[in-house]
Amino acid sequence: MKTLFIGGIKSGKSRLAEAYILEQAATDKPYYLATNEVFDDEMQARIRVHQQRREDLFVTIEEPVKLFETLQKCRGPVLVECVSMWLNNQLYYQIPEADILQELGAVLQLTCDMVLVHNEVGLSVIADNRLARQFVDLSGKAAQLMGQHCEQVFFCSAGLKIKMK
Repeated sequence: MKTLFIGGIKSGKSRLAEAYILEQAATDKPYYLATNEVFDDEMQARIRVHQQRREDLFVTIEEPVKLFETLQKCRGPVLVECVSMWLNNQLYYQIPEADILQELGAVLQLTCDMVLVHNEVGLSVIADNRLARQFVDLSGKAAQLMGQHCEQVFFCSAGLKIKMK
């Protein structure tokens, strides 16, 4: 089963997704695919919070770029935290949009149970620079693709989840 947790920054989606996959996995220790790269102290602090929260409840894999290749190797339920940062990394490494969406589509065809975390960034104003607009547009396309392929979709806000699908 594929499940998407989508919401704004600091909406609680990561914490809710972690609790959800731990409950679903029952006796199996799920994988935690962390996609962040550390570019500054503030990002390192954010990552540290996530690391402390998950303690040893997950098998952690850190991979910022090769999502499909990495997920193919997972032999159990996996939490992808987060798709938004993976998209960011793809743009940083100048991967063409068509290739990014094709890889995400391939990920969604994998048979493993998967929980995907994604930032909803389309509820804001139109950005004033080309790269930010490109990211928002790509993020929206990715969200639609995940929403279409996931059996369950939860929108998160204020630390709560609302089932959309």
